[in-house]
Amino acid sequence: MRLNEVTYTDAQPVEGYGSEGFRIGGQVHPGHMICAPTGTQVWGGLEDAAPLLALADEIDVLFIGTGAEIAHIPTILRHQLEEAGIGVETMATPAACRTYNVLLSEGRRIALAALAVGAAAE
Repeated sequence: MRLNEVTYTDAQPVEGYGSEGFRIGGQVHPGHMICAPTGTQVWGGLEDAAPLLALADEIDVLFIGTGAEIAHIPTILRHQLEEAGIGVETMATPAACRTYNVLLSEGRRIALAALAVGAAAE
């Protein structure tokens, strides 16, 4: 069996998640967050499109974690992101974090916007 060490670029992987928030780069980030090539920041949730749209030139795909369960995102948000040229993949937050980490290790142009696991998509 061959083992490869995973290396990341400047973006940092999600190390943990729960009802209170996320652990990224050894730091706890309470509540909802965005992980992007520019760093990690607080996110206002599914109604907060501005910081996601600002990533249009930096990413190809945005993973949106919708909490503990998969849920639809607002249609207007999906249209805004697609019009900005950002591919959107919606999944439950745990799956979104895992997928983000795998593709981040491959050097892909991605970002993650995730609701804390205890939150429900509205």
